[in-house]
Amino acid sequence: MGRKWNNIKDKKAAKDKNTSRIYAKFGREIYVAAKSGEPDPESNQNLKFVLERAKTYSVPKHIIDRAIEKAKGGGEEDFDELRYEGFGPGGSMLIVDALTNNVNRTASDVRAAFGKNGGNMGVSGSVSYMFENTAVFGFDGKTADDTLEILMEADLDVRDVLEDEGHVIVYAEPDQFAAVQNALKEAGVEEFTVAELSMLAQNELELTPADLETFEKLVDAIEDLEDVQTVHHNVEL
Repeated sequence: MGRKWNNIKDKKAAKDKNTSRIYAKFGREIYVAAKSGEPDPESNQNLKFVLERAKTYSVPKHIIDRAIEKAKGGGEEDFDELRYEGFGPGGSMLIVDALTNNVNRTASDVRAAFGKNGGNMGVSGSVSYMFENTAVFGFDGKTADDTLEILMEADLDVRDVLEDEGHVIVYAEPDQFAAVQNALKEAGVEEFTVAELSMLAQNELELTPADLETFEKLVDAIEDLEDVQTVHHNVEL
């Protein structure tokens, strides 16, 4: 099942470590979503989407409430959504999504992280054409056949459904995110290990042990940056 499956396992494992960093990133994302429209998820679909994702990472209620209250109070911070593309060792490709209140700082930090860890920044479009924006869900308690039946009954035609050792992964079109999640919830899925919009590589790349070690250091350095929200890549882990 390759990198896609490993990427899901990585996200699941990430829920159990670096929680303070994850919570901080979600706090910023919730604030931005709440400020972009009404601070009510029932009338702000972007906020509703972010809150659903936050649940999969067990983001505490007080962090969510604080971010929304900050937006309600007319917080003066403005954030830009940025995407950087670049290359790592062995021909690896990376997409870096960021939220920042200082574009120059973030660009400098991301460029430095690439340059100091065996990578190079690319221009816009140099990498993204090799990735597909995909809605991804992971959960336990169902089989792939059960899941396909649930989605068919909901008149949803998804990209793929995979199963491994009782864990199911659904890949769907980005605009199907809410519909797929709602259908699964109505069918009894109470908790998702993953519920994300992710850039998935069309082709996976296997690195040599030496290149893989360098690549992992590169990803760690980028993910540690305050403004970086997500790193997508094409490496099979």
